[in-house]
Amino acid sequence: MFSVSPSGTALLLATSGLFIGCCSCSLLARDIPHIAMYFGTKTRYEEVNPHLLRDAFSVNRSILRAPASERCSPVHLSALIRHGSRYPTVKNIRRIRKLSELVRREASGGSEDWLQDIQSRWDNWFTDDMDGQLVGKGREELRQLAARLSILLPALFSEDNKEKINLRSSSKHRCLSSVEAFQEGLWGQSGVEYRHLVDDELLRFFERCRKYVEGVENNRTALQEVEKFKEGEEMEELRRKTARKLGLQPHLLTADLLEAAFFICSYELSIKSVHSPWCFLFDEDDAKVLEYKADLKQYWKRSHGHAISGLSSCPLFHHIFRTLDKAGRPRRSTDEPPEPASILLGHAETLLPVLSLLGLYKEETPPTASNFHTQHGRVFRTSRIVPYAANLLFILYDCQRGPRLQLLVNETPVRFPGLEAEDAPLYRDVRATYRHLLDGCDFQRECEGRTVGRGPNTEL
Repeated sequence: MFSVSPSGTALLLATSGLFIGCCSCSLLARDIPHIAMYFGTKTRYEEVNPHLLRDAFSVNRSILRAPASERCSPVHLSALIRHGSRYPTVKNIRRIRKLSELVRREASGGSEDWLQDIQSRWDNWFTDDMDGQLVGKGREELRQLAARLSILLPALFSEDNKEKINLRSSSKHRCLSSVEAFQEGLWGQSGVEYRHLVDDELLRFFERCRKYVEGVENNRTALQEVEKFKEGEEMEELRRKTARKLGLQPHLLTADLLEAAFFICSYELSIKSVHSPWCFLFDEDDAKVLEYKADLKQYWKRSHGHAISGLSSCPLFHHIFRTLDKAGRPRRSTDEPPEPASILLGHAETLLPVLSLLGLYKEETPPTASNFHTQHGRVFRTSRIVPYAANLLFILYDCQRGPRLQLLVNETPVRFPGLEAEDAPLYRDVRATYRHLLDGCDFQRECEGRTVGRGPNTEL
């Protein structure tokens, strides 16, 4: 692990008062709910990288894996980042309120301490105006991520490069707050002049793709596996079991209210670092069922389940590689240096389709409503792939044999499908692997069914 120098420590502490003693505000490992790693897209980033609970600024330089024999140096970073921890959306806030009122009104008392806490001492603190807003913990996550990246790649995030870094964000408030926090983490919290662009065309592409909106988003049959599982044996058994624990008549606890109880545990952990009494309602097997339901939704709505979900992200996919092309282009000594970094702030719905186009986390046997028991070893687990503050990092190196590209997911090296022999293959080989998408995936054709009157892209 990398230790921050005294001067580096001073810089990091200056970036935010929240950083000082940040480890003390997190739960100790023994106090973390036993189901914390099963919350799907509502999972804390620390569940993926638990070492950050001990030191939020620990950086392992060994994750940079360009060949040592070629004297490589990083020249560019393209980062696609999800916003940090947030409040529930209004839909889930209203479900939580309905559940809370139901339990207070209908549940019969039990002897368990956690049930007594829920019935007599837990107050519903969620309000409609929270509606998906970034929370303080979410800002902290983005500041800390920015600080770690600047430690990992100091030449790219030097003071001289400040004006050259390209920052773009979705227009959603949680993303705007996240990109601001990222800049605070890079340059210090006081006196930051935010300099990002709002680009929904790039980062909320899924709203603009007609075939996706009509064929998946608004098509109930597209998510039939989710609906079947929701009404299936595993969920029905869990619903009845949970109703018994709460002392409710089984018909009163719907599948949506069951999920709301699970979400209270996740939100109180990610927002307040609290081990909620609602967490004791579920054991690990219960959490696996609810995680699987959430993964089915993301697989069939945002990922490999339907090809159009991935293809809708072609504009963003092209943008990333076009940026890498420019950064890796040969230069004369008099040329301007490449753009050091491109930082893109979006949503889980932004990252998952791009990961799909890259060919990552695809199951040989797709997850369905009927194969839960054979999917325990699946690679598609959104709890691990797209927690809060999830990130997809493309690091471009200048090497003796030519540019090389390394991929990291959540700050962990991941090899490109088809190029598994190397952590940082030659960029030309990566580009050749995805040439069918770079030359052939056109947004108008894929999303609108229009014939495009031009030749293929040979340079993006």
